[in-house]
Amino acid sequence: MNNTEAQKTTASPKSYVIVGGVAGGMSCATRLRRLDPNARITVIERSNYVSYANCGLPYYVGGVIQDEADLLLQTPASLKARFDIDVLVGHEATNIDRDAHKIEVQGTEKGIGTSLDYDYLVLSPGAKAIALPIPGIESAFQLRTVEDVQAITKRLGGKTKSALIIGGGFIGLEVAENLSNRGLQVTIIEASSQLLPPLDPEMAALLTEKIQGHGVRIATSTTIEKIEDNVATLSDGSTIASDLFIAAAGVRPDIAIAQSCGLEIGTRGGIVVDDDLRTNDPAIFAVGDAVEKREFFDSGANLVPLANVANRQGRRAADAIMGRLGADPYTQGTAIVTIFGLNIALTGVNEKRLSHSDIEIESIHSHPNSHATYFPGAEEMHIKVIASRSDGRILGAQIIGGAGVDKRIDVIATAIKTKMKVWELADLELAYAPQFGSAKDPINMIGYIAENRLEGNFRATQWHEIEEAIETGVELIDVREEAEFAQGTIPGAKNIPLNSLRERYREIATPNPIVFCRVGQRGHSAQALLVRYGINAKNLDGGIITWQATKGI
Repeated sequence: MNNTEAQKTTASPKSYVIVGGVAGGMSCATRLRRLDPNARITVIERSNYVSYANCGLPYYVGGVIQDEADLLLQTPASLKARFDIDVLVGHEATNIDRDAHKIEVQGTEKGIGTSLDYDYLVLSPGAKAIALPIPGIESAFQLRTVEDVQAITKRLGGKTKSALIIGGGFIGLEVAENLSNRGLQVTIIEASSQLLPPLDPEMAALLTEKIQGHGVRIATSTTIEKIEDNVATLSDGSTIASDLFIAAAGVRPDIAIAQSCGLEIGTRGGIVVDDDLRTNDPAIFAVGDAVEKREFFDSGANLVPLANVANRQGRRAADAIMGRLGADPYTQGTAIVTIFGLNIALTGVNEKRLSHSDIEIESIHSHPNSHATYFPGAEEMHIKVIASRSDGRILGAQIIGGAGVDKRIDVIATAIKTKMKVWELADLELAYAPQFGSAKDPINMIGYIAENRLEGNFRATQWHEIEEAIETGVELIDVREEAEFAQGTIPGAKNIPLNSLRERYREIATPNPIVFCRVGQRGHSAQALLVRYGINAKNLDGGIITWQATKGI
């Protein structure tokens, strides 16, 4: 066979069309190029920017990122030059003919349409802001795209003195911080009972205190009835005037194009995909915020609109298209945000959600320092880890504090991924030097606490059980020093300092008291001592710090 005959029999290159850029779409497109150098790859993006750092948008509003160009990761020209990928910005997919393997595309401004053939189609349309049924909401800005941030920064000027943020989730809090740092009087309106709903309430209380300390007004369990003439009327009848309104009440999967061509939509409102990100059409894949994810702990469907998840899915879809072996499809929702210097991180599921399951859990609160206290700069952290009481599975964690929060949440996220038991955290060999950690790292300490608890000898009382305990006459014993006790304690508590407990334990009048200290460590020592004397004491998990944080709930 000569060269000409060989060229005639060579299969024509595959055609891949990707709807949506940014995280999921672009990671899929570039991965496909690396795996198939001969393919025709086209990306369709409705906005004018195909690859940008959307997580950096609030910080451009606040002036932390000063050059808009720093937000732009790739352009159509750079993608064409480096990866030979054709990018149509300002275009939107309007129709998919699944039988013919064709997709119709139309320019969002000029209305010029075209049709593209595909061998495989990847949908990455992302999510769209929840449409709030509020009269006048059209006057509020959103923060999803570069165009959105351009509109907001254009509005910010000498006459803009105040801002009202609708929604206390990740984006709402980041925007609130950045506008406050620009000198605006900021108010956050949140419909649920707390800020950052993925947190459990005792952890969210620490965040609320920090934000209010910076002069930001917060109204939870509150909605907006209407916006008129720069005045919001709230559900309690009060009104708030504001120069700027920003809607950040959450997002929903953008499933319009998927629905229009008959792709399966799940119970959570996202596109249904299998472990390889394939829809019910074998030639169509879907990734990112538009698809339903599978929970790691019960395989249930969930929505996790995170950039790192979208990036992984984009890569995985490309691998699946090319016939490569798959990876673990489950998600944990690991995330972190910094608000006024306070780091808030989480992974897995929270206690609020687990309370509706049949899993019996053990919650562990700890308040360690970020590193050895004798080395300057140690900062207190607040850690909550949730585990299954029956088998020790780690189900979730939340950490709030300064330095060291990101390190610890990543360790726990990895432990969840590798299916470690909570007590196995005690034996992790973690890097130690006094400026980085402690000889007993906070992660190790969680493992030690879990060992004590799950053996059954050292049961704990949670912060939300204290009120009922007081009502039923349970004796509360504060084992802190007298000077600490004098600064405030739980109402009705009796002070018997730990160092005096051996001599004074007979002063405890009931067989099942609750002992507590500042963070729980001295309380555990007191509990162990009292158990030795035949007193079935419980230790207040997390000590008085956790209880005090919840007083405003």
